[in-house]
Amino acid sequence: MPENVASKKKQRRCVACGASADKRSLHRIVRSKDGHVAFDPTGRAAGRGAYVCSEACFQAARASRKLDRALKASLSADDYERVAQGLAAQRAEEQ
Repeated sequence: MPENVASKKKQRRCVACGASADKRSLHRIVRSKDGHVAFDPTGRAAGRGAYVCSEACFQAARASRKLDRALKASLSADDYERVAQGLAAQRAEEQ
């Protein structure tokens, strides 16, 4: 195999708007085996993941319960708040 061939970027889809983007440009929300739902800043946490492209898409997915379906779990208000805080913290770090 030639050395100059670039590896494929992993594509993921936003659960709210359906936009496809590479994995690193999306925000991952993960449900662990024990049912704990949290924001995953590394993108590598074990569990079932769902991706959103922005905070606006997170709010849209929250309103339409698309995250519940994507994670195959019923998320509580506390779960949504914890994820929102994680998204806000990451945005603050990026600025």
